[in-house]
Amino acid sequence: MHELPIIFAGFFVGLVVGLTGVGGGSLMTPILIFFFGVKPYLAVGTDLLFAAFTKAGGTWSLARQKLVPWRVVGLLSAGSLPAALITLMALRHLGPETEKVQALMTQTLGVALLLTAAAMLYKAARGKVLPRTLENADLDSATRAHHWSLPVLFGAVIGTLVTLTSVGAGAIGVSVLLLLFPLLPLPRIVAADIAYAVPLTLVAGLGHASLGSVDWPLLSKLLLGSLPGIWLGTRLMRHTPERLVRSLLSLLLAYAGTKLIAL
Repeated sequence: MHELPIIFAGFFVGLVVGLTGVGGGSLMTPILIFFFGVKPYLAVGTDLLFAAFTKAGGTWSLARQKLVPWRVVGLLSAGSLPAALITLMALRHLGPETEKVQALMTQTLGVALLLTAAAMLYKAARGKVLPRTLENADLDSATRAHHWSLPVLFGAVIGTLVTLTSVGAGAIGVSVLLLLFPLLPLPRIVAADIAYAVPLTLVAGLGHASLGSVDWPLLSKLLLGSLPGIWLGTRLMRHTPERLVRSLLSLLLAYAGTKLIAL
């Protein structure tokens, strides 16, 4: 595989993740499968570690800007990490490279992309405009869900989906956060979504690596592009035309999801 297209793909996905909190697995896994011919189980495993390192860079930048609501991150992680470990044990038992498991990954990935596209399109078309800062909002009350178990439960669902497909911590995660924490300003929603994905994708990615489902040379080239990309994206986040970006992304993801289901 040529190095420059891979590095550019990493930069593009990192930029989108930094701008919107969406696009890690949703974009990178289909790109690896369709444009670079990577097998689904290798695409998922490689993308999980790609997301972990890329979003760690984004979290560092967002934490320096004091945008990460750590209480929200902790509640989501309490559900997502155990779910990821259970899913990894199931994959180890079944074998990630077997035909049935690859077919399951591909079909689930396609459905996850369609759900992601629908969530993004709804948010872009009908979602209310959230405040961009906390000047008129109380951080303590904004980070409390109606019940503490709700973010833990949704975290478990997303943890399972992410471990199986590498998709779900982006647009689906953002949509869940918007429902659970409606008073939280958008930059903090995006920051929470990026930050809680770091331990989740790291645990899931290392689990896939133990199964032999990671292409390390490919991962290093993707990260060479993505780390500058997400740094730039988090810096530009406050100034993006959010609805336009999300609308375009939703169409792209719907197309990729349809193609995967049709495989």
